[in-house]
Amino acid sequence: MVVVGAGIAGVACAAELARAGIPVEIRERARVTGGRMASKRFEGRPADLGAAWFTVDDPDFAAVVDRWRAAGLAREWTDTLVSYGPRGREEVAGPMRWAAPRGLRSLVEHLAADLPVTHNRLVMTVEPGPRVDGRAAEAVVLAMPGPQAALLLDPALEAATRAVAAQRWSPALAAVLRFPARRWPDFRGAFVNGHPVLSVVCDDGDRRGDRAPVLVAHTTPEFATGHLLQPTAAGPAVEQAVRDLFGLPEPAELTHVHRWTYAKPAAGGGAYHLDDDGIGVAGDAFGRPRVQGAWRSGRELGRALAARLLADRG
Repeated sequence: MVVVGAGIAGVACAAELARAGIPVEIRERARVTGGRMASKRFEGRPADLGAAWFTVDDPDFAAVVDRWRAAGLAREWTDTLVSYGPRGREEVAGPMRWAAPRGLRSLVEHLAADLPVTHNRLVMTVEPGPRVDGRAAEAVVLAMPGPQAALLLDPALEAATRAVAAQRWSPALAAVLRFPARRWPDFRGAFVNGHPVLSVVCDDGDRRGDRAPVLVAHTTPEFATGHLLQPTAAGPAVEQAVRDLFGLPEPAELTHVHRWTYAKPAAGGGAYHLDDDGIGVAGDAFGRPRVQGAWRSGRELGRALAARLLADRG
């Protein structure tokens, strides 16, 4: 049994299979676990480059979050963000947002601690059988954005090919900006409405809890689309937009731009895809595009696959 992708959906799926006694291997093309719950270290300090936060309203996911909190990996952050738009700056109340002092990637790593994950393992083809790069597998789960999964699938796997082709994704750039000092107005996270460059900006020092002078800015899909080939070149424009938004007098000491070609899916139906060819697809493209949604998709697919495989074994 092979799970391709070590983001939270793939790890949640593999955890359910392992819990049921199904031998499973996770193959991840990157050198680390986490997927779009990505963190990168700058001079030893992590900054979140992917998901900005996560929310909780599912009791089963809440139990997972309680374990993260007990391990010192997750903390309640804020239920109030700000919004910048035509009416200026406004506070926006909402659900409690959670953050991770060591970076959101640490949460996925915690879930995967007892699972066999092979990093730097690029899967090239998934063929009928199913077969992964020519080797037979009981079943295969693709836990990644649909356009990436489509590159792996043999067209003969028609049901899975249709499922991933139906997904719709938008891009984004994420820029980590470290300034000489914290000179911006007090805020935790901000929605930026109607801006040509910015979509969301987070105070990463507040989010992390160390008060470091670091902001993380996420761009609009439209701006990102024009800079996917050379994302680093977008750094000055993103930095200037952030400085203009908050009236910051000093330039950033560090600017790092990360490209997310498939950053956010449109809301989708169902919880996962599982077909008679033994191919499963999971992730936040099913249901609500949230961290919790990705976890639920992987967990539910893992349970369904475990039940099928155990029944097949008699």
